[in-house]
Amino acid sequence: MKSTISFASAFLAAAFLAPLPGYAQDAAAGKTVFNKCRACHNADVEKDKIGPHLVGVVGRTAGSLESFQSKYSANMKEAGAGGLVWDDANLTEYLRDPKAVIPKGKMAFPGLKDDADLANVIAYLKADPKP
Repeated sequence: MKSTISFASAFLAAAFLAPLPGYAQDAAAGKTVFNKCRACHNADVEKDKIGPHLVGVVGRTAGSLESFQSKYSANMKEAGAGGLVWDDANLTEYLRDPKAVIPKGKMAFPGLKDDADLANVIAYLKADPKP
């Protein structure tokens, strides 16, 4: 019985945290969506702004970018120390509602609510855009 409950819990967690099924990822469309993020983040150059640059963010541990260490919130650093890595599922969850994932984080952006926008901006970040 215990293994059935564990399997069911793991299955449900994977279903809710999986990348958005049914949405083709379009990096070009994601570049347009990323315009909402440009005031605070760079994605094409390794230069921090109000927020950390996002070059190579996919696969990076949360709160670990060396050039931004003094500016991350304690909660962001704790999340990284606890194992949070920016993969498709975690980026989707965070970009949908940043304060739900990192409650006392510094990111003021309210989140992207459209599933296609989420999938596309992640595709853009994964493409490791260059100027």
